[in-house]
Amino acid sequence: MRSDRNWTRAAIAGAREAADGVREILLKPEGGAGSFPSGAHLAIRVIVEGKTDLRYYSLVGEGPVDGCWRIAVKRAEPGRGGSHYMWSLPVGARLEVAEPDTHFELSRQAPDHLLIAGGIGVTPLVGMAARLARSGRKVRMLYAGRSRRAMAYVDELTEVLGDRLEVFAGDEGRRIDLAAEFDRLDPAGEAYVCGPISLLEGARSLWQASGRRPERFVYETFGSSGRFASERFTVHAPRLGVSVAVEAGQSMLDALEAAGVGVVADCRRGECGLCVVDIVSFTGTVDHRDVFFSKAQHAENRKICVCVSRVSGGEITIDASYRSDEPLRSGPEIRRAVPV
Repeated sequence: MRSDRNWTRAAIAGAREAADGVREILLKPEGGAGSFPSGAHLAIRVIVEGKTDLRYYSLVGEGPVDGCWRIAVKRAEPGRGGSHYMWSLPVGARLEVAEPDTHFELSRQAPDHLLIAGGIGVTPLVGMAARLARSGRKVRMLYAGRSRRAMAYVDELTEVLGDRLEVFAGDEGRRIDLAAEFDRLDPAGEAYVCGPISLLEGARSLWQASGRRPERFVYETFGSSGRFASERFTVHAPRLGVSVAVEAGQSMLDALEAAGVGVVADCRRGECGLCVVDIVSFTGTVDHRDVFFSKAQHAENRKICVCVSRVSGGEITIDASYRSDEPLRSGPEIRRAVPV
């Protein structure tokens, strides 16, 4: 985990329900909220089952509001506990918050910009849309969600973008045709995407198929949704003599750390790749939930991001140690990893 963050104390100055299941929170740090780059997020220390953990929330808008940072937290069911904690806090509660950081910054150099949001992935794109519109840059935004009632900031975005915003509500039968949207984009245009992994993977695949330059496709994931519902499974680390049960609402990384297994990690969202370990063997299906590896690498099932990825219907043996003086061992019921 990164140790170079600058931490401060912040109080919850206000809260409201921005959409069904989405709580907007205003955080007022000691000394006031500073400006932040587009696509920035906050690292926040939360309490889950009596233990301190980290969660990351994108900042909403172009800058502070009345000396406060604005975030939006979607209540996850069942989730890992972070969103429930954030929903439980009353106005006046105090938190430890790291200074804003970003890996999802807007360049504003392209002749055309396409913003694509899925669900709560809209949060970092609100500020991007406002910055682009205010600077007179060419921009369109596509916003998809289950229903309008569950989609935060539609009114705010409509005010900023007007007819340059298109809303695709699932209960209205609307779906984004990404291939057609990429065809409409200027050849030197850029796409910024934030949403569930299914949206990111589909968009990235179509972007590659279009022959566009990969550096003009910029993305961030807001969570760790996978192909299968989260369920309990066991992870084995034979070099260390450790076998750990990973509960449905717990990440493999959290379970390993609780068992005393040190794993280098940073983003905890399947983006940076620092927590990658080798897969020795597994049963069931590996549910890769990261955006660090390609689809082809997922199919190989040789490595896994333990911060978000899981196993469905089985268990997994990993090499979580850099020692080379012991041979790897796998249990009698574990088969060698093969593509699925």
